[in-house]
Amino acid sequence: MAIPVNSSQSPILSLNGIVKTFPGVKALSSVSLDLYAGQVTALIGENGAGKSTLVKVLTGIYQPNSGTISIDGQVVSLATPTHAARAGVTAIHQETVLFDELTVAENIFIGHAPRTRFKLVDWRAMNRNAAALLEQIGASIKPTSLLRDLGIANKHLVAIARALSIDARVVIMDEPTAALSYKEIEELYLLVEQLKADGKAILFISHKFDEIFHIADRYSVFRDGELVDDGMIADTSSATLVKKMVGRSVGSIYPSRTNELGETILRVEGFSHATEFDDINFSVKKGEILGFYGLVGAGRSECMHSLFGVTRPSAGKLTVSGKSVTLKSPADAIAHGLVYVPEDRGQQGAITGLSIVDNIALPSMKATSNKGFVRMAQEYALARDYTQRLELKAAALDQLVGELSGGNQQKVVIAKWLATKPAIIILDEPTKGIDIGSKAAVHLFMSELASQGLAIIMVSSEIPEIIGMADRVIVMREGRQVAEIESESVSPELLVSAAAGIAEAGTA
Repeated sequence: MAIPVNSSQSPILSLNGIVKTFPGVKALSSVSLDLYAGQVTALIGENGAGKSTLVKVLTGIYQPNSGTISIDGQVVSLATPTHAARAGVTAIHQETVLFDELTVAENIFIGHAPRTRFKLVDWRAMNRNAAALLEQIGASIKPTSLLRDLGIANKHLVAIARALSIDARVVIMDEPTAALSYKEIEELYLLVEQLKADGKAILFISHKFDEIFHIADRYSVFRDGELVDDGMIADTSSATLVKKMVGRSVGSIYPSRTNELGETILRVEGFSHATEFDDINFSVKKGEILGFYGLVGAGRSECMHSLFGVTRPSAGKLTVSGKSVTLKSPADAIAHGLVYVPEDRGQQGAITGLSIVDNIALPSMKATSNKGFVRMAQEYALARDYTQRLELKAAALDQLVGELSGGNQQKVVIAKWLATKPAIIILDEPTKGIDIGSKAAVHLFMSELASQGLAIIMVSSEIPEIIGMADRVIVMREGRQVAEIESESVSPELLVSAAAGIAEAGTA
């Protein structure tokens, strides 16, 4: 729980009446926000609520159309990221913005490396200072190590050390735990407490309410580019914050499902890969949501890649609609009515330089063209249908996907593959990194698709999602299928014990 704080102190940083507009959309509307020394302020809101735009204003990437930014009561101009850094404002992003081919020390001091009296980089001083910063945050990392040799958690620590290297007074943490294990998250909590003790003001962005209530002192809720509520965490509840976020009560994000299952449409037998997974056996029926659960490294996504023809299995038999098939490529899979929405949508799922309509229509060009000519009206109708059903938030269908929030990019990828009207869809972490309102929309749409007879394979690391959405659950551990559990028997304890190898569960 959050610790008591002194609400009478003056803020380090204040935003007053910040407005930021883009063509066709007002991203921020007269936003005011205060950040205090030694306190964590949770920034809460749905994807597209304006959180990312606010961070870019604070870090000098965007310039507001109107409003003021003050530090210690003095109005400042954060005209560039360099100006923001000099003013003591830094951000640690979900995707660490670092350079794999440079050393840890070079990443920490890039742009402000210590110099000799001859204006050359003082490598010895840089490595020494980097070691001191890493020791300060409890990171056992050599300053001379190449960044590419580090894991995700250690890369986050390097990003934090870089923030401290500029003597930052305001530290923005944008979904910092998204790719961390439970142990690494606990270590991050300790580090945040240390930053608070050092007098840093922390803006913490997360979709996870357990994190928010564990670590934050204050909260600010954004909706549609406006600040709709703020206050002390101790004076609110999860239900209240959710209602403020989405403008309505969300009693449950998992819709009730009573649809009858149809015939078996996909059967997988003895599916194996030389290094990734071994002897996987399961079937999926029309209208069924089959969940795949497991810890990191269990081989779930690797198995799905082979099912979709991205990699070649070493053994196994696939049967689709009663016919034995060999899927040598994604094109083969799509031709047989099987599509895959990947976990890494930024790299594998969307073309961020194209518009929403172009992304959605791309796999369906045969249906939206005539004699080699694209019929734009059909493309727009297709895109409009699926974006409306998924409640995508965008200025227009012509907007570039790269300009959307992460959650809305995710919806574009889901829409793109659903527009091909598949018989089987694999959703790999379908709600990873999106807010509770967007999750509800995705879950409802999944339920509707299942009721229409679509077979869904859902890979998820979120136990509530597995329990709330799956009709059956396959549990994997170290590349092997270790349990198959019916929905009426599934429980968090059963899933975790099977995935961790603590006890046998279900039937393999």
